[in-house]
Amino acid sequence: MSTDPTHDPLAPGAGHDGVLAGLQDVTQADLDRLHARLVADAQARGELDVAYRTLDSPVGKLLLAATDSGLVRVAFAVEDHATVLSELATRVSPRILHAPQRLDVAVRQLEEYFAGRRRVFDLALDLRLATGFRREVLAHLPEIGFGRTATYTELAAAAGRPLAVRAAASACATNPVPLVVPCHRVLRADGSVGGYRGGPAAKQTLLALEQAA
Repeated sequence: MSTDPTHDPLAPGAGHDGVLAGLQDVTQADLDRLHARLVADAQARGELDVAYRTLDSPVGKLLLAATDSGLVRVAFAVEDHATVLSELATRVSPRILHAPQRLDVAVRQLEEYFAGRRRVFDLALDLRLATGFRREVLAHLPEIGFGRTATYTELAAAAGRPLAVRAAASACATNPVPLVVPCHRVLRADGSVGGYRGGPAAKQTLLALEQAA
């Protein structure tokens, strides 16, 4: 075997050190450009089924995910974003990429909402994660106007099954796109906050935000 260090991939010189130097020269901007290219290529080949990004908000970091059909998931930090992405890979598609641009409009509208400049969302939604009666309940939630509340009993009646109060509450608890579809505006019959996917503190924050706007 030659003792010439240029023939040894682990020896100092143009071989090993050159590779390390090349890696050290890679900047975050280079990585961002590479990622953007991968996203663009996947989009062009029709291989990007779910795009996601995160957003800092008054109720913590939110995970937003969208398909070609629209916003499919809004998740709170307490749900564990890694777990949510794994569930999306199973229930929607494993072809998931961090692709913020697809969610630019959703982010802008949410930022306007948190700033008190938006009361109604105008976003395409992909509600495939809600089925049956739960889907029917979600369809009625936008009828509860900004700054107003309703009870689970009233929601069940609006969805055509006045005795299905628990099912209506379950539909709110599993709402895949909270905030945009405003299940936070639904309270218990005694006026207490009740459960919420983002936790009761987040629900109270949203209600207070709307009352102050």
